[in-house]
Amino acid sequence: MRDNRLISDEEHTDLEIDLLLQAVNRVYGYDFHHYAKASLRRRMTNLMTSEHMQHISELIPGIMHDKFLFERLLQEMSITVTSMFRDPKIFYLLKEKVVTKLQTYPYINVWHAGCATGEEAYSVAIMLHEAGLLARSRIYATDYNNQSLAIAEKGIYPLQNLREYGENYRQAGGQGSFADYFIERHGKALFDPALREKITFAHHNLMKDESFAEMHLILCRNVLIYFDSDLKNRVLKVISNSLVQRGFLMLGDKETLELTSVTSEFECISPRSRIYQKKLQLN
Repeated sequence: MRDNRLISDEEHTDLEIDLLLQAVNRVYGYDFHHYAKASLRRRMTNLMTSEHMQHISELIPGIMHDKFLFERLLQEMSITVTSMFRDPKIFYLLKEKVVTKLQTYPYINVWHAGCATGEEAYSVAIMLHEAGLLARSRIYATDYNNQSLAIAEKGIYPLQNLREYGENYRQAGGQGSFADYFIERHGKALFDPALREKITFAHHNLMKDESFAEMHLILCRNVLIYFDSDLKNRVLKVISNSLVQRGFLMLGDKETLELTSVTSEFECISPRSRIYQKKLQLN
């Protein structure tokens, strides 16, 4: 049978994805149109396959009428790969180049944008504790995925992950015993409530929500790589507007501020660890 379609298979897939994203935006208010195309194709194909469907467009009726399927889509779109002291040498540089400078502030606000299940937020809390700064610090850890936030708020993680986390802690320059920060309970690791009470977990959507004010350090690691240039620039403006002058920003190792909307507003103080400092703006 002759194929009378006017578009290629790839264009057909992109059209299906666009129609699906329109439905998600209209029904639930989440706009994923500015995710990178390759990332969208991969994530929507994964969801289609897991639902035993043959075409992405088959997801549309279900997404519109089934909140549980929408939650599945949110999980698929979320960036949930994380660990404590992930890339420990990077955390070591964060401690050496940033945490020592934070001591000059009477109080310290940290924003972890896109915190997923919270492991890195607890890592920062431990780092601030060992620097003697946690008592005058507040960490705001945000994500748009409520399921991930629920895990993060509990501060309970699989015990089998703790060996890796402990080794990361040591390589990141940890000063004590990692085991001092959690207790074992029913095969899980429950982190110290003294750490949890210094972290505020909250829903925040980088794609549409506005800035936080007066942040001294912002971590937004391995999030921007999934966005197209328009959304990336929008998010970076939100981040820049959230930082105090001379505040610090830490990105993922494959991310950069070069050729973005905020290039001129920052200087890179550690290219290897993607740590930037906001320039002093003279009125």
